[in-house]
Amino acid sequence: MSDTTAAPARAGSRQWIGLGVLALPTLLASIDISVLNLAAPHISSDLDASGNELLWIIDIYAFMIAGFLVTMGTLGDRIGRRRLLLIGSALFGIASVLAALATSPEALIAARAFLGLAGATLMPSTLALISGMFEDPRERGVAIAVWATVFSVGIALGPIVGGALLQSFGWASVFLMAVPVMLVLLVLAPFLLPEFKDPGAGRLDLFSVVLSLGTLLPIVYGLKELARGGASSGALAALVAGLIVGVAFVLRQRVLDDPLLDLGLFRNRSFSVLLVAMLMTMVVAGGTYLFVTQYLQLVTGQTPLAAGLWLLPGALLLIVTSMSAPGLAASVRPAYVVAGGLVLSAVGHALLAFVDGSTSVTLTVVAFTLILGGGGPLIALGTDLILASAPAERAGSASALSETSTELGTALGVAVLGSLGAFVYRNSVAVPEGLDASATAATEDSLAAASVAAEQLPESGAAAAMEAAQAAFTSAVTVVGGLNAALSVVLALLIVAFLRHLAPMGDDQGAGEEPAPAPESVPSHTSPPGTE
Repeated sequence: MSDTTAAPARAGSRQWIGLGVLALPTLLASIDISVLNLAAPHISSDLDASGNELLWIIDIYAFMIAGFLVTMGTLGDRIGRRRLLLIGSALFGIASVLAALATSPEALIAARAFLGLAGATLMPSTLALISGMFEDPRERGVAIAVWATVFSVGIALGPIVGGALLQSFGWASVFLMAVPVMLVLLVLAPFLLPEFKDPGAGRLDLFSVVLSLGTLLPIVYGLKELARGGASSGALAALVAGLIVGVAFVLRQRVLDDPLLDLGLFRNRSFSVLLVAMLMTMVVAGGTYLFVTQYLQLVTGQTPLAAGLWLLPGALLLIVTSMSAPGLAASVRPAYVVAGGLVLSAVGHALLAFVDGSTSVTLTVVAFTLILGGGGPLIALGTDLILASAPAERAGSASALSETSTELGTALGVAVLGSLGAFVYRNSVAVPEGLDASATAATEDSLAAASVAAEQLPESGAAAAMEAAQAAFTSAVTVVGGLNAALSVVLALLIVAFLRHLAPMGDDQGAGEEPAPAPESVPSHTSPPGTE
């Protein structure tokens, strides 16, 4: 029997430089999440895309990522995570060029779908490689904190980078920026990143892959449609279909000797609770980001670029909280560190409940900064604890589940909180008299629709319509802020209740006291060229 008390190997310079390489696709994938919304008007104009085509251009990327994350995470365990990362990076670069060269909405939709498929290989591969490269719990915590910070900063930088590129170049530049990044990764990764895989893994069950897609794609689609148009029959049918196929997927995994998704991971209470916590946190974050970005632009009058700049303080605080969380969790139980961050987020959400619709951005920026910063400990420690609670050869599957919870949480947040906000808006908007039928309908629908309709109205009518719409949207922001504050407090209490048994991460147990069920095979670890 191996000596389980032996100290884990410390990371060297190659591992830390390799972490920098892994940060490249992480940053790129996160920037892509937010940058396309800024380029949407330019794409619509140049390609003559209809409203429905533009929605598909934006949404298909997230659909494909959510649908293929579990498959790609498991595939990485089988063929090697570095190999999957290299394949995905090459495909991402090719898809980016195809997107930039698209001359029709249909071509761009296809290229974006290709981008989503390639992007689904990047996130689970990077996380799984980090888990294998950093054996020491404290170093792994710092490395994952760096990864989480880079990912979140990329989302915040998306509007800024996109605004600068669109101002100097065309919309194609937001896709072409991926090409040099992928080239650097393809050159450096074989020399800096080790290979990890499960040598005992069997063949990939293709029917499980189909069931996985049949579960996740309809659910994500249904959630987005709920956010966009309310409880339509199509959205509800997609959700029901996804859930039914999901039951079939689970039943098949229970009988397979080598399942696509190891359901045994969920027997670890820490793993399950952390996945739920990550999902619920992203529900709150997804809805908040939706409202704050619109509030800054359509109520306080900020340009997209200025709004992105106002979000930077939150990104800076996120860096501080994400990077400091592992060190703090070395001496304090991680449940208390995460709960403290969620309480900080709750304060930020509570502040949003007091916005008044004025042109001042101070309260909104302070609130969003606290919200984003408070999520840092959960993103950093939660991801680390999820990976640490899974067997090493299942790191790809565990990281894919972590990313899937993030994607579903964001979609659910936009759907549920977006629908709640729309309900509050429509029940509180006081449409001024004297507007024509189309302007009245637009003002009753949403703030965005009202702002478009106001451009066609006389100055006095436009001002009255926008004032009514902005007041109603502000009411929606305050309601969502109050609700999210309460949800954040409840989530903090649940984290303490279910995870306070986890030891400080500086202890020998590292990530806690619950052993995860592990198969008897050991992971394959092949050193990169020139390191032997």
